Amino acid sequence: MDYFVGLDVSLRSCALCVGDAKGKIVLERELACEVDEIAACLSDFEFPIERIGLEAGTMSQHLYFGLQAAGMDVVCMEARQVHAALSAMRNKTDKNDAKGIAHVLRTGWFSPVHMKS
Repeated sequence: MDYFVGLDVSLRSCALCVGDAKGKIVLERELACEVDEIAACLSDFEFPIERIGLEAGTMSQHLYFGLQAAGMDVVCMEARQVHAALSAMRNKTDKNDAKGIAHVLRTGWFSPVHMKS
């Protein structure tokens, strides 16, 4: 089974949500916004992760290249599309946004953003 990771990133913390291909949430965490800490959490996950998704923003370039260097498949999604998808949610929290990003990634309803080096 495929597992998808949604990251809702702010300057100091990062909400992480792992969901399977059927939409069931299997892991939720609040981590520091550091590549090493996120990579360690995901490497401890017992199943293979298909893809990691995050919204384009201030920390996205740092996390994108850091997680990619750790051998993970990362995609950065256009912020306006993700915002439109998440705007229907009633409770707007980092945890719920990470869950929504994982669902958007799972369904494929996003446009990837090119990351400059």
